[in-house]
Amino acid sequence: MNEQNGYDIEDLHVGKSASFAKTITEADILLFSAVSGDVNALHVNEEYAASTPFKGRIAHGMLSASLISAVLANRLPGPGTIYLEQNLKFLAPVRPGDTVHATVTVLEIGDKGRVTLQTTCRVKDVVVIDGQAQVKIGSSVRRAASLAVASQ
Repeated sequence: MNEQNGYDIEDLHVGKSASFAKTITEADILLFSAVSGDVNALHVNEEYAASTPFKGRIAHGMLSASLISAVLANRLPGPGTIYLEQNLKFLAPVRPGDTVHATVTVLEIGDKGRVTLQTTCRVKDVVVIDGQAQVKIGSSVRRAASLAVASQ
């Protein structure tokens, strides 16, 4: 593990996973609207949202997807992770009061500290977001080599 308690490339293996869960609240939706500038009536106006195919308000897709970032930053690979790339498929709506479970699973460990991860968000047994991310993380071997060179 690195000095911030995040995983190094040597600590990972294909299939390793971690999760984070959060119940999406009214406050989350309103704050996300304010921070992002996305005030689409589908998220903030119940009367309008009731007239849509969703039959009510839904959370911003990117609000739910941001829980993936929480897993990457805090759990796997954890502190020190550099987020390089993310693709997402939004498959089902998230409503106020739903608990979103974001899970990250190691798919491939590449060279130069690059790791490909499966990223999935679920509400109960329904996949609401599916995708893949690529991150860059440190290496205990590279750090040790750098220290050895520096001390010579």
